[in-house]
Amino acid sequence: MLLNTPRRYAELPSEVDSIHNYYEHLVLEEIARTSERSRQDMNFLADVACVALNRLPPRYIRHDVDMTFFMSPMELQEIQDKTKNAVAAAIDYVSRREAERMAAEQLEEKSLTEPATESDAEPASPH
Repeated sequence: MLLNTPRRYAELPSEVDSIHNYYEHLVLEEIARTSERSRQDMNFLADVACVALNRLPPRYIRHDVDMTFFMSPMELQEIQDKTKNAVAAAIDYVSRREAERMAAEQLEEKSLTEPATESDAEPASPH
């Protein structure tokens, strides 16, 4: 994940390729589970994932099993709850922002296509 970019790190050992944020997979799974739209709209999925991940603390690991093996059931539940809450808030945020942007675009388009009314015109000069 972290280093899946073009190889600029030729001097690093290959073992570091497995470094990733533990929440990445959890967030993507939660989005797919809760949002039908995310299964068809990859831009929506990516936007929601970014917003959700930015709401969560980074937990960088090499192997998911390392993280889950050393956590108590309470800690695992807390991580699941944090993930669900972050994803729900992110879906709401992205959807709301899209609706606001679409409304603004429609308003702008409407103002460009409607003829000006007399009340919109400038008052006549007193001369």
